[in-house]
Amino acid sequence: MDRLEAMSTFLTVVEQGSLSAAARRLKTPLTTVSRNVSELESYLRAKLFNRSNRQLVLTDAGTSYLAACKRILADVTEAERMASGEYTSPTGELTVTTPLGLGRVILMPIITDFLKTYPDIKIRMIPTNQRLNLAQEQIDVAVRIGELPDSSLVAVRLGMTRRVFCASPAYLAARGTPRTPEDLAGHDCINLTGFTLPDIWTVVRDKTTIAVPVNTRLVVGSSEAGYAAARAGLGISIAFAYQLAATQEEGVLTTVLDEFQPPAVPINLLYVADRFLPIKIRAFLDFAAPRLKRVFAGRSVSA
Repeated sequence: MDRLEAMSTFLTVVEQGSLSAAARRLKTPLTTVSRNVSELESYLRAKLFNRSNRQLVLTDAGTSYLAACKRILADVTEAERMASGEYTSPTGELTVTTPLGLGRVILMPIITDFLKTYPDIKIRMIPTNQRLNLAQEQIDVAVRIGELPDSSLVAVRLGMTRRVFCASPAYLAARGTPRTPEDLAGHDCINLTGFTLPDIWTVVRDKTTIAVPVNTRLVVGSSEAGYAAARAGLGISIAFAYQLAATQEEGVLTTVLDEFQPPAVPINLLYVADRFLPIKIRAFLDFAAPRLKRVFAGRSVSA
């Protein structure tokens, strides 16, 4: 039995909640995962799980062993990183997750310059609007829009941005420009799944947040899709200010109801706190953070 492999399998089973979920996470046959756990229990002469109704519950011995496994595997990982030079020179693969639109418009040019500067680093970028778990998904750095929940992650504040209401000049010429939030009910609106309620948008009037009904003609899954639909003249959409700033000179979209915009929200770089921060992560933070701060410090982006 490979004890390190068995310990790693045991830890994954605990994190995933079942043998089958662990097998999928490890991309390993279920029989292999089950055998590793059974052999580990036989070696330890202790029962690690109570099995009932397809649920796995840690025993007292399993709970104690879990804590030891985490320490041991963390020490092994650190030793391997140090041996590979990860703490002495910027090298290795860096995994970065970012919201869809921000990744394409703002982060990708910075990543391009970073890779040119550090030829020994590879980057795996995960553009998604889902808030992935950095530790579980083995992600080094995340860019997040919005208020952050309390967590053990380290946050580097980059600046602020806000959602704006926008439409193409052609649409506004044909349908008129809304002057009050109530005017939205007479316009074609492009709604974003997950950002707003169906047929309801949130605006700010006299420092008070209110909900107004809108006439939804199109529902999309991301601000990028809403931005593209607005550019095509399909109606009024909600976009992030940085999206408009990136193509402001083109005049493809015009903001409306500016005085009713919701408050600005923060943008942060996040990474897992680690007593031995790999140089590849430190290099990326030192390279990307000041550039991103300059982007989000612009009045056209954050105002």
